[in-house]
Amino acid sequence: MFNAEKIKNECVLWIREFFEQNGKDCNAVVGISGGKDSSVAAALCVEALGKDRVVGVLMPCGEQHDVDAAYSLVEHLGIKYYVVNIKDAVEGVKNAMPQDLELTSQSLTNLPARIRMTTLYAVSQSVNGRVVNTCNLSEDWVGYSTRYGDAAGDFSPMCHLTVTEVKEIGRLLGLPAFLVDKTPIDGLSGKTDEENLGFTYDVLDRYIRTGEIDDEKTKELIDRKHRVNLFKLQLMPMFKPNFE
Repeated sequence: MFNAEKIKNECVLWIREFFEQNGKDCNAVVGISGGKDSSVAAALCVEALGKDRVVGVLMPCGEQHDVDAAYSLVEHLGIKYYVVNIKDAVEGVKNAMPQDLELTSQSLTNLPARIRMTTLYAVSQSVNGRVVNTCNLSEDWVGYSTRYGDAAGDFSPMCHLTVTEVKEIGRLLGLPAFLVDKTPIDGLSGKTDEENLGFTYDVLDRYIRTGEIDDEKTKELIDRKHRVNLFKLQLMPMFKPNFE
């Protein structure tokens, strides 16, 4: 049985301990999308460190149809924030590519996420910060993140929590329901998470926590995604020479 209050309190203590050991006077820097993950991550950091030590970074790529949700979050939490529109940076990288190199659709989809990572670290190093990774267990389980994009960060408070559990903690933290229950979209392709994945988070979370699943084809799809994306959760393989 998931005890949201117990886990939330333990996570808040863990964040405090991380900063005690890795930057007593540092700030938590969070990329704010307006979705549940960045909302809950930011709220956890506010409870752990106080609102004066949490900095939000909004990074639309041109026009962002749901940017109002991101503004609502930073206003609700009362945190300082910066807005950096990454459209020119994304277009700059695309235009700088050699003419005989055609970027794949996947490269173009992931490019904004990697530009956002660069932006977050530029802000973080300028405000004495530590970057918050906002990924959750459900997304990580099936590789639903961009390596060196949204999968980057200096500490990860929610990587062992499913989407269902993150939502419970968000409600406990007093976040507005429209942020916690907002339909998750990837912010890259314009599709919802569940359209991209081919199954719902409810089905995935139940399978992760209990091993139970009703549809064999869905099980095979989840297992395959988990297997081929495990490398994203592991340290980069390193050759170790034998000098003996």
